[in-house]
Amino acid sequence: MRKTKRNLTAAVLVFAATLSATPVFAAKEKEESTSKANTENISKEASAKDDGERTIIDHAGNEVTLPEEINRIVVTDTLPLPSVLSLYLDSAEKLVGISPVSMSAAKAGLLGELYPEILDADTSFFENNELNIESLLALEPDLVFYNAQNKELGESLASAGLAAVAVSVTKWDYNASDTFDAWMDLLADIFPEEKEKAEAAKEYGEKVEEEIQDKTDELKDEEKKNVFFLFNYSDTALVTSGKNFWGQYWCDAINAVNVGEEIEAERSNASVNMEQVYSWDPKIIFISNFTKAMPEDLYNNTIGDNDWSSVSAVKNEQVYKMPLGAYRSFTPGADTPMTLMWLAKTVYPDLFEDVDMTEEVENYYKEVYNIELTDDQVAQMYTPSADAANGYGSSK
Repeated sequence: MRKTKRNLTAAVLVFAATLSATPVFAAKEKEESTSKANTENISKEASAKDDGERTIIDHAGNEVTLPEEINRIVVTDTLPLPSVLSLYLDSAEKLVGISPVSMSAAKAGLLGELYPEILDADTSFFENNELNIESLLALEPDLVFYNAQNKELGESLASAGLAAVAVSVTKWDYNASDTFDAWMDLLADIFPEEKEKAEAAKEYGEKVEEEIQDKTDELKDEEKKNVFFLFNYSDTALVTSGKNFWGQYWCDAINAVNVGEEIEAERSNASVNMEQVYSWDPKIIFISNFTKAMPEDLYNNTIGDNDWSSVSAVKNEQVYKMPLGAYRSFTPGADTPMTLMWLAKTVYPDLFEDVDMTEEVENYYKEVYNIELTDDQVAQMYTPSADAANGYGSSK
């Protein structure tokens, strides 16, 4: 018999927690912004009890009592977290349930190859973007991670007697590096035996940020490249990153210009039209792995009725599909420092001609995760197919 008896009658057994099409990009939580330093202070508040249980503070400020043993984990609507957790633990054996969108990335990217056991995780507790609490409870999780913005789900999980940990995706104002560091700090609270990885990841990320700043700080305004992020593109959608989404951080961090910065719409609501694209005339376009669109689709105008031929990035063949490593790299994740370096090298090749991305990625994985990647595995990360958007992106 399991140590913790689930209080099934305390919750509504069939709770359809309707999740948005972009759960990892949920609206900003109504919570105070927390700096890295504050996050580290919160980490120190984790405490132990005499019976082996421990208490932590999650990203929503909740005090969560952890069971003595954590062997079965479900991650609901924080899509990159299964990959971060797998690399942190160097195993996906504890992951018994993840979102179908997380699963599709694991199948298309590197994660399923590094940790094939993740492909056995259950995804059936989601149906048509709706989470069924009864199906989740049937997995008998010791610990459930959920998006801190989804308070209703958190309350339902707690009412069902589950140890539910809120993970924020927006508390750090769409700063991908700070968000990734905060996730690692939280995992260090819960699994302190691997805390050295959290520190190693943070140190490596800081080193990359400093190197990029050193090489780009002297750029004059007229030398900064105009960048357009194509988050979603189909016959009916043309979505970029405004100032309140991850694309703004990526551009700020490499001293480039996000042409969509003027758009106030948060997360994936920054819909635009081709007239705006023409007026911005970006020099470089990055296509996320949340859409099936590929560079060739812009070069050949194969999606919808839009004509990209006059856009500078298209004319000069400066359109790039973003990497798919452990997860889709537009978001924070285990590959965030390498995404940052790749973006910098792609936008400013002359400033980063001494950077060998294959060598850089292999060093990063070895130093932080103690994983030795092959050249072929790194090449796979940087040449994703349209299948990277399976389960998420719109069809062409």
